[in-house]
Amino acid sequence: MDFRLTGDQRALQAGVRVLLEGRFGRERLRAAVDKPGPGPGPALDRALWRELGDAGFFALRLPEKDGGVGLGLPEAVLAFEEAGRALLPGPLVATHLAAGTVPGAATGESVVTRVDGELVEWLDAADCVLGGLGGLGVPGNAAGAVPVRSVDPLTPLHRVRAGADGARAVPAPEAACRSEAAVAALLTAAEQLGSAARTTEAAVQYAGEREQFGRPIGAFQAVKHLCAQMLVRTEVARSAVYGAAVTGDLVEIAGAKLLADDAAVRNARDCLQVHGGMGFTWEADVHLHLKRAWVRAERWPTAGEAADVLAGALL
Repeated sequence: MDFRLTGDQRALQAGVRVLLEGRFGRERLRAAVDKPGPGPGPALDRALWRELGDAGFFALRLPEKDGGVGLGLPEAVLAFEEAGRALLPGPLVATHLAAGTVPGAATGESVVTRVDGELVEWLDAADCVLGGLGGLGVPGNAAGAVPVRSVDPLTPLHRVRAGADGARAVPAPEAACRSEAAVAALLTAAEQLGSAARTTEAAVQYAGEREQFGRPIGAFQAVKHLCAQMLVRTEVARSAVYGAAVTGDLVEIAGAKLLADDAAVRNARDCLQVHGGMGFTWEADVHLHLKRAWVRAERWPTAGEAADVLAGALL
C-alpha cells in the first residue's frame, strides 16, 4: 500500500497554504492578537470564515450531491494541518463536522461550536452550539455558561454549568467510533501537527540566523540536537496522523492525538529554548503556538484518555 500523498493531495495542501498565507498571514495574526474585538474576547473574522467556506474548507467531506467537495478524511487532515500551521482561529473542527447538518455551516455563513466536556470555545461568536462527544449532531445546552480566562488569546472559552445537556460524559470507545468524535480528535491532531511543523521550521531558521561567538548558534551541538528532536517528533506524529486518516481506526486516532499533542507542546517549548530570551517576548510568535497547543491538548481525548484507549486495546 502506498501512503505517499498523491498529486491532487499535494495540490490541495499547497492551495490551502497559499490561501491562508494571503488571507491570514503573520500581520493578520498579530493584529488579531494585539487588537481584540469590541467585546472581552477576540472577534471572529466572518469574512475570512465565508472565504474558507467558498474554498470548500468546511465541506471537504460533504458528498458532491449535497453541495460538498466529496473528498475524504485524509484530505481534510491535510487542510487542517495547514490551519494549525497558520494558527487559524475559530471553531474550525465543529463547523467542519456540522457541514450538511447545520444550515450555512458548509458555506461558512454559520459559525458552529460544540461543548467539549465542561468547556465550549467561541461561544459568543457562534450561531449554533452542538452537544458534546457522542452528540455532535444534536443541540448543546450552553445556557448559563460563564466566561473563563483562556491561556490562548485567540481561543475564548466558556464553562458550562455542571449537569447541562451539552456537558456529556466521554463516550465509550464504540460510541465514539460511531459518532464524529473520533473525526474531531483526528482533525485536532492534524492542527497540532501543523503547529509542530511550523515551530520546527521557525527554530531551524532562527538557529541559522542568530550568531554567537562569531558563528550561527545552529552550529552548536546542543542546538542541533534540539532541532533534530523537534523534527523527529513532528515526523513521527505525521506518520501516525496520516495513517489514522487512512484507517479511521479509533485506537490509531487516539495514538495520533497523543503523539501530535506531545509534538506540538514540546516543539513549541524547544523552539522557545532555541530563541532564548527573544522567545519569551510578546512580539515573538512562539508563545502563541505553545498556548494554542495547550488548549488543543485538553480537547478529547486528553493524554490520559488517549492512553486509556490504547491500554484498553491491549487488554
